[in-house]
Amino acid sequence: MGLVIDRLIDKIKEMNNPTVMGLDPRLEYIPNFIKEKYSTESEDYVYNIIMEYNKLLIDNVYDIIPAVKPQIAFYELYGIPGMKAFKDTCTYASKKGMIVIADIKRGDIGSTAKAYSNTYIGKVMIDGELKTMYDIDMTTVNPYFGIDGIKPFIDDVKGFDKGIFILVKTSNSSSGEIQDLKIENGKTIYEEVGTLVEKWGLDVIGKYGYSSIGAVVGATYPEQLRELRKLMPHIFFLIPGYGAQGGKAEDIALGFDENGLGGIVNASRSLMCAIKSDLWKDKYTEEEFYLAIREEALRMKEELTKSIELRKKA
Repeated sequence: MGLVIDRLIDKIKEMNNPTVMGLDPRLEYIPNFIKEKYSTESEDYVYNIIMEYNKLLIDNVYDIIPAVKPQIAFYELYGIPGMKAFKDTCTYASKKGMIVIADIKRGDIGSTAKAYSNTYIGKVMIDGELKTMYDIDMTTVNPYFGIDGIKPFIDDVKGFDKGIFILVKTSNSSSGEIQDLKIENGKTIYEEVGTLVEKWGLDVIGKYGYSSIGAVVGATYPEQLRELRKLMPHIFFLIPGYGAQGGKAEDIALGFDENGLGGIVNASRSLMCAIKSDLWKDKYTEEEFYLAIREEALRMKEELTKSIELRKKA
């Protein structure tokens, strides 16, 4: 089967689309016609509306988008029903052939880091039997604890053919308060973290020259994206910040290599809320919101691939 990073890149190449769809099911995003089907008195209300919503999204893009990224916060928010929806969403997307990237951003040390990793990308020992908790291929990890917090995840990457994306330069506006600070060797913190990630990833390099240990690098900082592409030649980027956060396709292309590979671009709000966009709001009804999502996904694909192709020729 090859490494998970190879399977991800294979799907990106097959679909000619370096896009991952974020699945952040805030209740205000879910159309009323779905909510009205279920009784708010039922303990399964939240589970039912999230699952119907997520399934509609997945069903309408799984043939054009290679991966999904459920952000766990929007499932934890709703307690046990929300976490059941998280688990079943991961399984549903996986059965549709999509790569599942769980956005959990966990970080800790010792047995706690091991527990996080075993839960999401490893296996958990229960009554003498190793069991998989979630159908997840890759996940996001916070490197603030250094190698102590990362090693348990690296062990599971190697042991179970999984992948991780380590936060290096995030897309939020205040990221520079810490990530841009200079240290004694003259590098910024994000450059130093990038150097470490490149080193950590060298043991799991796939057929395309990229590691199953990747990095989160935001689209909102194009010059840093360009820098980090050079600094981390074996590291595949998960690139947030496109669309609603202001990241532009021509900037995002700086994170790709001369072969048009090297990253996958996340879109959450811009896809999930496409029906509210001026492009689609007059074309589709609320009940057809998923058609607007598909149209926006195809528009995004075209925009990204054009910019990446120009980057290749530059």
